[in-house]
Amino acid sequence: MSEEEFGSNFVGNAGRSSIACYDITAFYRGVSAHASASPWEGVNALDALVTGYNSISMLRQQMRPDERVHGAILEAPTVTNAIPEITRVKYSIRSRTMEGARALGDRVRKCLVAGAIATGCTVELEETQMYADLVVNAPLCESFRESVGEQGARLSAHDDVLIPGSTDQGNVSQLIPALHGLIGIPVSDGAKNHTRQFTAAAGTSVAHDRMIMAGKAMAMTGWKLMVDEKLYGNVRNAFTEARGGK
Repeated sequence: MSEEEFGSNFVGNAGRSSIACYDITAFYRGVSAHASASPWEGVNALDALVTGYNSISMLRQQMRPDERVHGAILEAPTVTNAIPEITRVKYSIRSRTMEGARALGDRVRKCLVAGAIATGCTVELEETQMYADLVVNAPLCESFRESVGEQGARLSAHDDVLIPGSTDQGNVSQLIPALHGLIGIPVSDGAKNHTRQFTAAAGTSVAHDRMIMAGKAMAMTGWKLMVDEKLYGNVRNAFTEARGGK
């Protein structure tokens, strides 16, 4: 992440939760026909995809502020003189919790199916496994922050700000205590991740040094967890409490 996101006095944050996410892919199948000579004989798979797309766009009015749906067309027609027979689109569904993502995903599914019903196409839906929301463990975060401080840098304390992304570390954190600290790197124009500017910044020596520092801090945190019984107990108790006593 860009260090600008953490303020001038910090190089990162000790830990934040991420949001849950999974993908739905829709495969539409229609009937091809000549687009000029006999279009009435066709069943338009592109119309099905576009209808589903527009339905999802309208769904955004009723989505919660912390929910996201974003997609990409994976397969589309490449000629204009034939009614499209096959199209494919993929959507990522994100929400604060796994339960929220499933509920939102059900609404997205209905939009995608509606495209098939409206056009007479068939549709096959495939879903990926869920990236779970991340369970923050406060004692682990604080130990990590101290380990970074021992190397002369500063992290802000863990907070309730959501990472607007998803990770399989969330799945790990649902089963065992886990750490997901955030380290910033200098980016000349403050560009966010997944941009060309950030990619260039990630290749600098300063960025590499920050990652080495973070790796050392993670190793130090792991060592402290093994040798410090009080820390181990606090981490375990925090995990049990976060999981509702389970």
